[in-house]
Amino acid sequence: MTRTPSHVHDVAIVGFGPIGQMLSLLLGKAGHDVLVLERWPSSYDLPRAVHFDDEIGRIFQAAGVGEEVRAITDPVPDHYEWRNQAGQALVRIDWSGTGPSGWPTASFFSQPQLEAVLSKAAQEVPTVTVRRNCEVVGLEPRDEHVRLITSGPDGPDEVRARYVIGADGANSFVRSGMATTVTDLGFFHDWLIVDTFPHEEATWSPMNWQLCDPARPTTIVSGGPGRRRWEFLRLPHESVDELNTLDTAWRLLEPWGRTPENTTIERHTVYTFQARWVDRWREGRLLLAGDAAHQMPPFAGQGMCSGLRDAMNLAWKLDLVLAGTADPDLLDTYTSERSEHVQHAIGMSMALGQVICVLDPDEAAARDARMIATGADPRHALPPTPPPVLGDGVLKRGADGNRADGVGHLTPQYQVTHQGRTAPLDELTSGGFAILTDGGEPCAALDATDRYFLESIGASLVALYADHAPPEGYLDSDHGYLPHLREHGHVAAIVRPDFYLFGATSTADGLHGLIGQLRDQLHHPAPLSAANPAPEMAAADQ
Repeated sequence: MTRTPSHVHDVAIVGFGPIGQMLSLLLGKAGHDVLVLERWPSSYDLPRAVHFDDEIGRIFQAAGVGEEVRAITDPVPDHYEWRNQAGQALVRIDWSGTGPSGWPTASFFSQPQLEAVLSKAAQEVPTVTVRRNCEVVGLEPRDEHVRLITSGPDGPDEVRARYVIGADGANSFVRSGMATTVTDLGFFHDWLIVDTFPHEEATWSPMNWQLCDPARPTTIVSGGPGRRRWEFLRLPHESVDELNTLDTAWRLLEPWGRTPENTTIERHTVYTFQARWVDRWREGRLLLAGDAAHQMPPFAGQGMCSGLRDAMNLAWKLDLVLAGTADPDLLDTYTSERSEHVQHAIGMSMALGQVICVLDPDEAAARDARMIATGADPRHALPPTPPPVLGDGVLKRGADGNRADGVGHLTPQYQVTHQGRTAPLDELTSGGFAILTDGGEPCAALDATDRYFLESIGASLVALYADHAPPEGYLDSDHGYLPHLREHGHVAAIVRPDFYLFGATSTADGLHGLIGQLRDQLHHPAPLSAANPAPEMAAADQ
C-alpha cells in the first residue's frame, strides 16, 4: 500500500543525469522545494557526452560550479578539422580561444566526472532531496498538483508536486503520460563508440578531427583529460552485433596504433544516431527536458548542450511561476522558444552528418573537390544553416505585434568592474534579468512601478561607463558592451536570465516601454498605484 502524503513539493524531477542535476541545482538555489526521483541506485560510471561550448560553460558558471567544471575539462587549443581519405583538409573550424560567452569556445570532458560535480552541488542545496533507486511507475496530473507513484526497495510510495519535469531520457516515462506527438526526420546511422585511456601522455594535433573516408567514416576526439574517443560508422554489410564486440573495437583501433599494450578500452557500444523532437514540451503541470524532448546526431556536439539550454530556459520561468510573479501560461513559451532553437541544432547536426556519412567513392570525390576548393573555409565548405535564435516567446514586440528584429539571440559576456571588483558580468549580477544601459541616464527614466517590477523579478540595473564609473556604476573593462550598444544605436538592452536578448531601445524613455512589455509578457501582477510606492531596488542597483 502507498501512503498519502500531506506535503506537496514545488517540483519533482524524474531523472538525475546532467539535465536533471542542472534543473535541481538551479531551482534549488532559487529556494524551491525540489524532489529528484532517479530509478538507478547510482550514477552511470561510463562516458557518454564529451563536449560543451562556451554558452554551456556560462550555464555552469551561473549554477555556481564553473571552477569545478573547469578543473575536469580539456579546452580545445586548436581547430576541429575534417580530412579526406588522402589526408587533405576539407574544412577547419576554429575552436581555439575564448568564445562570446567568456568561456573556451569548446571543451571536452568525461561525463561521469561532470555528473559527480553537478550531483554533489545539487545535493548540497538544502531544498533539494534526491531519491535514488526510486522508479516512477504512475503519474496522475490533478488540478493543483501531480500525483506520482514510485517503486523502490521499500515498496510503492506516493509523492506529490506542483510541477513534474521529465528529464528521464529518450524512453521518458513522463513523456508517455502526455498526449504530445513526435516529429521524426528519419535520420538513422549506427556508430561504434570506443572510449579509451592511452597509456602514454601525448599531444594530439589537431585535438579533434573527422576522417571523411568512404571506406569507413571515423571520428577521433578527446574524451576529456587523459582520454580519447574513436567513433566508427557501421557499414551496410555489417550487423550491429558484429560491430559491437571487443575484438572489432581492437581491429578498428589497430590502424591508429592503438593496441592492448598501449591503450585500455574503457567502453565500446553502438549508438543509433537519430533526429527527432517532441512537438509539445508542456502539458499542464508536466514538462520535458533534454533527451526526453529531443534527440540529435552528435556531429555538432550539441546533444547535452541543448538539454542544458532547456534547463536554463525552463528554470527561470518556473522560478517566476512558483514565486507568483509570473502567470503559469509563461511556461508555454518554453516549447515555442526551445523547440525552434533545438531544431536548428538538429538541422545543423544532420547537415554535417550528411557530409560525413558518404560511402560512395565517386560522391565522396565530388564532395572533396568542392570543399577543398573553398580553402577549407567553413563559411563556404559546409551547408548553410539558419542562425541559432529562439522561437517566439518572451521577446520584444514591434509596432505590428510581431517579434522585433534582432531579439532572441545569445548575448555575449564581458568583464566589468563594479565597486572595486572585476569579473564576468554574470558573477557581479548573480544572474537573473540584467538591464544594461549606456550610463545612468536611461535608469533615471524609470518610475516607481518599473523599479518595483524589476525588484520583484530579481533584475539588476547595470549602468555601464567607458572610463570612470561612479560608485553605483559598472566600468566596461573589456570595452565590449558599450561599443556593441552604440554600434546598434541602443542606449539600453534587457538580457534574460538565460542570456538571450529580450530587446533593446534607442532612447532613454524607450526603456520604460521595454520594461512594460516585459511585465505584460510575464503576466506580472498588477503594478502598484502611485499612492503605494515601490521599495528600493536591490543591492545590485546601488
